[in-house]
Amino acid sequence: MSTHEPAFAPYENEADVVEVGNLTLENRVDRITISGDVDLTADRRGLEQARLLQALLARVVASLEAKDLPDRLPPPEVNTVDNPFA
Repeated sequence: MSTHEPAFAPYENEADVVEVGNLTLENRVDRITISGDVDLTADRRGLEQARLLQALLARVVASLEAKDLPDRLPPPEVNTVDNPFA
């Protein structure tokens, strides 16, 4: 794993995806989705992954703190489309 932090601008685009172990952080303009798992082992690699995860989440928190946030987002709109393969 590289020691530099990956490009990740929370809530700024729909493209950034960062992996820490098997944990995935997916960027959206209204949410960050975190899925999977990571073992933060008691070794240098575990420390590196823990620091990366800490830095990424610090960016998320800083971005949220800089915004005028609603109490809660409305549910996303769901559009149903015809199955093109049917």
